[in-house]
Amino acid sequence: MNIENAQQQVDDWIKNHGVRYFNELTNMAQLTEEVGEVARIIARRYGEQSEKESDKGKDLGEELADVLFVVLCLANQTGINLEESFNKKLDVKTKRDHNRHQNNKKLQ
Repeated sequence: MNIENAQQQVDDWIKNHGVRYFNELTNMAQLTEEVGEVARIIARRYGEQSEKESDKGKDLGEELADVLFVVLCLANQTGINLEESFNKKLDVKTKRDHNRHQNNKKLQ
């Protein structure tokens, strides 16, 4: 699956199973909520907080997929080709950060 295909799959899903996209502000709130759910799992499962019994069955992959779904919705409704944007960003980060990370003593 590439990002362009994923954006199309989300758009098709919205058209076939939803009524319409939520507006951008609602989707931003949804994204914040989904990221919070990811943070809760990671903090409790991999961090120092104890994991509540009710959280033990939560699937981190599903929660990350929820984040991705909402990001793809936001990209679609704002006319962004996320694959193109991602590739540009990766190029910028590669040029900017290669030596920075290689020379970071904290990462050694």
